[in-house]
Amino acid sequence: MMVSNRSFAVRCSGVTKSFPAGDGHVEVLHGINFEVPAGELTMLVGPSGCGKTTLISIIAGILSATAGTVETCGKLITQLSDEVAFRRRSVGFVFQQYNLLPALTAEENAAIPLVAAGIPMGVAATKAAQILEQIGMTAHLRKLPNQLSGGEQQRVAIARAFVHAPQLIVCDEPTAALDADTGQTVVQILKQAAVAPDRAVIVVTHDTCIFRFADNIARMEDGRIGSMRSAAHGELAEVA
Repeated sequence: MMVSNRSFAVRCSGVTKSFPAGDGHVEVLHGINFEVPAGELTMLVGPSGCGKTTLISIIAGILSATAGTVETCGKLITQLSDEVAFRRRSVGFVFQQYNLLPALTAEENAAIPLVAAGIPMGVAATKAAQILEQIGMTAHLRKLPNQLSGGEQQRVAIARAFVHAPQLIVCDEPTAALDADTGQTVVQILKQAAVAPDRAVIVVTHDTCIFRFADNIARMEDGRIGSMRSAAHGELAEVA
């Protein structure tokens, strides 16, 4: 059930997605209706292969929906003339495997979205260092990825997702490669980032240990949203 007094960073209506398979097509998403409230952290859970990554890829403008409409950060994704520019400006990504460039320092890696937007590396790295310092990485700014622990690398990846002040942060299994304590620290950082009226965070996860940080949990099954639970209504325990 959707709550009418919230504002929404994402609205999906009737979204389907099919992929070519042999002489036909396989439909992965089946008429998805899904809303992500602004200022909150929403987790998308469900078994492997149920369509979670496909859905967030469509929301972020990486994939196109076969049918239906998707509004992300006030933009209809199907009407964008430049999806790449939209992603650079409005979306931040956090991945399971960090995806850091091995030859760049922590602050240089975190600065990449700003450099891609045309900001000189020196200026961009200074901004990235400020973000890294806020999340406990002051002592590691000049270190290369291979000098950092998994949790430290994920913090760099989070800083990279934050540095250009996107309206939507999309995370695909951000704790899967981390131990339980480090994973919860990472999600606490994401939770703090979500608490802004013009931002939302979506986390795809199988990690039940981090459910308590969610404002909302949507469960996917067989390409459909099976249920949506909200912490505001004391319903999150029903999801696990």
